[in-house]
Amino acid sequence: MIIINIKQLCGIQSPDKRLLQGKEMTDLPSIENAWLKVTDGKIADFGLMTELDPATFENADEVIDATGKLILPTWCDSHTHLVFAASREEEFLMKIQGKTYEEITAAGGGILNSARKLAHTPEEELYNSAAKRLNELIGLGTGAIEIKSGYGLSYDAELKMLRVIRKLKENFSIPVKATFLGAHAFPAEYKQDHKGYIDLLITKLLPQIADEGLADYIDAFCEQNYFSIEETEQIIDAGAKYGLKAKIHANQFTNTGAVQACVRKGALSVDHLEVTDDAVIESLKGSETIATLLPSCSLFINIPFANARGMIDAGLGVALASDFNPGTTPSGNMNLVVALACMRMKMLPAEAINAATLNGAYAMDLSSSYGSISKGKQANFMLTKEIPSVTFMPYSFGSNHIDTIFINGKKY
Repeated sequence: MIIINIKQLCGIQSPDKRLLQGKEMTDLPSIENAWLKVTDGKIADFGLMTELDPATFENADEVIDATGKLILPTWCDSHTHLVFAASREEEFLMKIQGKTYEEITAAGGGILNSARKLAHTPEEELYNSAAKRLNELIGLGTGAIEIKSGYGLSYDAELKMLRVIRKLKENFSIPVKATFLGAHAFPAEYKQDHKGYIDLLITKLLPQIADEGLADYIDAFCEQNYFSIEETEQIIDAGAKYGLKAKIHANQFTNTGAVQACVRKGALSVDHLEVTDDAVIESLKGSETIATLLPSCSLFINIPFANARGMIDAGLGVALASDFNPGTTPSGNMNLVVALACMRMKMLPAEAINAATLNGAYAMDLSSSYGSISKGKQANFMLTKEIPSVTFMPYSFGSNHIDTIFINGKKY
């Protein structure tokens, strides 16, 4: 397949570029009036239309004319809770009435609400609802995704969630990464027995998860009234024994030192970071841990937006993800995430797109094959409608500017 007359081919990187940091994020390498060739599901070649060999054009099985349209890599959404049993719009009403996240949790809402609903939902029903959501997200441009457990909070229900994620992996053509988030909250029966619940996670669930190959990563909600730094470090260490890297919820509501602890432990990513200071930013410098920011969560529950500008100006790389979940971010639309990053976190469009593509892929160990327009990478990209520029996408945030999604070189 060859796509010709591309108005702008965006997000071009060297195949060995894995992560963009600091000033690198401000550059979105592009070619105007371009062509792109796909062979066997991978990006085979690209260049200027003026340099296209007529023989290459004539021998193609399919030719697509992209006059007036742009091509970008598909979004790489590295933090979601896509598998859940039911929506929580009743809590939305409570938010409107002025209740805080903590007050809603105390009233029986929040994570434990989702856990109660999930416990009684059959695995097949969970899969069908998650598959419907995933199909929708691919149509909105997501070409790689991470999905967490964490609404099970029991031996059987956590395994049920992870088996659903495994089935999504098997049945969808985009990469799906699974994260074990048993340490999302303490179940009611373990509220006064934190050690007992952590023992359940470490001595019973982890061996079974490893035996079935159900997870790629391990996570914990490191926050006041949830999992302490010490408990989180214990969980990180336990996961490491089974080859599970850490992707940790940190600094969402308070600056507890969670980020620094995760960096010391070699976490792949620290996610949220709505509450940070200079010490947090300093701790990330020189590390391989990436900050993953979730602006649509800040929008929905009215908490501060992460200091993306300060991080990038300090030379850090950041990723953007949706945090799709039924309680605090009931949307997986990465186009909105990119727009919010520009409007509320003062990221330039190029920075936001890089954060949602190559850096998002890095946060899932996928940037060797996904996240940029590079020869040899998988041909996961989006063809826009006729738009004036890449900046128009976050600027005109209320419209869907995607014409066609290509996954492994095929129209989705």
